[in-house]
Amino acid sequence: MHPGALLREEILPALDRSRTEIARLLGVSRQTLYDVLREKQPVTPGMALRLGKLCGNGPDLWLNLQKRYDLHQAQQELRDKIKKIPTLQVA
Repeated sequence: MHPGALLREEILPALDRSRTEIARLLGVSRQTLYDVLREKQPVTPGMALRLGKLCGNGPDLWLNLQKRYDLHQAQQELRDKIKKIPTLQVA
């Protein structure tokens, strides 16, 4: 799950604030917030710090969600190429 999906589906409805107000509180443009919510942009470390402060859950949650999402996407994209790479043993 992209962290923007969690933010869009779970967090923002629970906060009961407009997206415009959330963007203002985060100190980012509406476009920046909308791009994250639409899963067009990743949650950067800076955005993770902002979201973690706003939601009171710290930046690690947001960065870990982004990392898991990125890794899953890469695994899907590179699946066949990764299978061809041998696993070497250190002597």
